[in-house]
Amino acid sequence: MNCNLERTGQDCGGMSEAQVLGDAIGAGLAARALEPNGGEVDSGHTHESACLNCGTPLVGSHCHNCGQTAHVHRTLGAFFHDLLHGVFHFEGKIWHTLPMLIARPGKLTREYIDGRRARYVSPLALFLFSVFIMFAVIQQTAGDLNLGKDGNVAINVGVSKGSAEIEKSLKAARTKRAEVEAKGGDTDDLDTDIEQQERALAAMRRMGGEKLSSTGFSILDEVIDETQSNPKLVLYKMQSHAYKYSWALVPISVPFLWLLFPFSRRFHLYDHTVFVTYSLSFMTLLFAAGMIAGAFGADPVAGLLALVPPIHMYKQLRGTYGTSRLGGLVRTAALLVFAMSALAIYLVSIAAEASTG
Repeated sequence: MNCNLERTGQDCGGMSEAQVLGDAIGAGLAARALEPNGGEVDSGHTHESACLNCGTPLVGSHCHNCGQTAHVHRTLGAFFHDLLHGVFHFEGKIWHTLPMLIARPGKLTREYIDGRRARYVSPLALFLFSVFIMFAVIQQTAGDLNLGKDGNVAINVGVSKGSAEIEKSLKAARTKRAEVEAKGGDTDDLDTDIEQQERALAAMRRMGGEKLSSTGFSILDEVIDETQSNPKLVLYKMQSHAYKYSWALVPISVPFLWLLFPFSRRFHLYDHTVFVTYSLSFMTLLFAAGMIAGAFGADPVAGLLALVPPIHMYKQLRGTYGTSRLGGLVRTAALLVFAMSALAIYLVSIAAEASTG
């Protein structure tokens, strides 16, 4: 996602993340087609009697001394399988983890904390995968982030689109008024409509260019000044920094969750970290689903998805910490406030980094 501002989004690194993923999967399938048996017969690495890493005699499918798998496959198919596994942890575990994350988040979190982890993707791996999915969806469905021939960033933002639509409607209304007036008709309703649209257009233009007053906080004032002087560049850099520093949401959020169980001897910071990471993974995937629904014109579906976070938080809190119904409801209300606070801190930090970086 980081790229030179003198290139287009499709030129960043030569191709988009989706293209990289598609090519990797395609190459893996092609390798499997070329070597349907994985090349095991000719590889010479399927019947080792000793670990190739440390030389320990093998007993079972993995070395009991260093943990390396007993059989090392040197094939194209194995390479691309390792690629997908290493980058996305994309294996059978994902199909156990995602349904649990959606339907029984509390049990998933509790089981991982208690050490029953073999069936599940780790919280951090799932979070990184979710962030990748979300930003890939944003890149494809959100306002286009392109570069003009002069190398300047061009972003289709709501203010410019709204102004253009109002100007078009205003022009049509004025034309219609001239026609009605020429025929000697009553133009009072049209005059009122034109006046309202002119006010709306003036307000829209102020939103896009009026200088905001000082907030009293130097960091925020610097962000505002930089954003207003070059908003398109700052928005571009915010998108890039948000992807790079997405992990920072975890340490920002954990202290807020600790406040729900202060000085508890039963629950520790590790428990809260697992909770936060799984919760952020779900919210990230939910946001991506909402973006996809909106892109396909299913705005009611996207609106309904906005009701899901408090329900999911409630279920995860009760399943993870064993709270009562009333305790779960109270803590869910507090957690919603804490989540918005953590997100605000994160966004301000990203904006500050983008405006100074």
